[in-house]
Amino acid sequence: MQPDPNLSACKENLCPAKFDYKLNNIFRLHELPVSCIVMHPSKDILVSCSEDRLWKMVGLPKGNVLLTGSGHTDWLSDCCFHPSGNKLATSGGDTTIKLWDLSKGECMLTFEGHNHAVWSCTWHSGGDFVASASLDMTSKIWDVNSERCRYTLYGHTDSVNSIEFFPFSNTLLTASADKTLSMWDARTGKCEQSLYGHMHSINDATFTSRGHIIASCDARGVTKLWDFRKLIPIVSIDMGPSPGNEVNFDSTGRVLAQASANGVIHLLDLKSGQIHKLVGHESEAHTVVFSHDGNNLYSGGSDGTVRLWF
Repeated sequence: MQPDPNLSACKENLCPAKFDYKLNNIFRLHELPVSCIVMHPSKDILVSCSEDRLWKMVGLPKGNVLLTGSGHTDWLSDCCFHPSGNKLATSGGDTTIKLWDLSKGECMLTFEGHNHAVWSCTWHSGGDFVASASLDMTSKIWDVNSERCRYTLYGHTDSVNSIEFFPFSNTLLTASADKTLSMWDARTGKCEQSLYGHMHSINDATFTSRGHIIASCDARGVTKLWDFRKLIPIVSIDMGPSPGNEVNFDSTGRVLAQASANGVIHLLDLKSGQIHKLVGHESEAHTVVFSHDGNNLYSGGSDGTVRLWF
């Protein structure tokens, strides 16, 4: 499965990058902080998950709740759609990863094996494997069909805070409180490469849809860009001292959004290096994600709200 390179080329040439987002709506979805927002692969739907132990599937642009998922016995940390959009993976403080059938709204499978809270989960583009990252300093690759742990990834010396599969690839990217990023081969469970440069715990790492640039953010607000092919740092941007909680690219890979603990959403223009600030959260911003067309931005905060920027 290879992404179509022409698709990205068209996107980059057609529409100018957008930075002038304005706060358009506030969806009051949760009683406790929102930890994660993900967009459905094809529909105008998002899922938010929260420290209130619930995830909610929400219709856009109105913010109407279509489905509520309960089953975790502690806070939720992350969620990820199956590539088809008909299943969801969630992770949380109860040390488990749960898989949900969205047609029924029911939990179909629970993976148990981590010794501490699970911070992050990611679905392989083939849909048969889920990977998770934990406070127990390990990551795990789970086989959805055999319902077993395929590999445990050892190497980080502190909490593994984020994990993500590269698009259409067997490579996993992890970010850790040990201040390193690591690349793993999911077929062998072996660490292929580590990236050093952050001076503080790394809270999140992600990459462009074509996978050629990695972005990472740390507990002092420093965001770094890395060249994935050469595995070297490109640039380091200090948006601190407030921690950077999450980073996500738009679909063109020209804009990077960072959710900051001071409530600001930073937008980095990768071409000019300029930083644009979106101010509208009254408390900490935990998560930020672009709509697929880049026209909207969604951010989640410690006040339990999801904010729509248009």
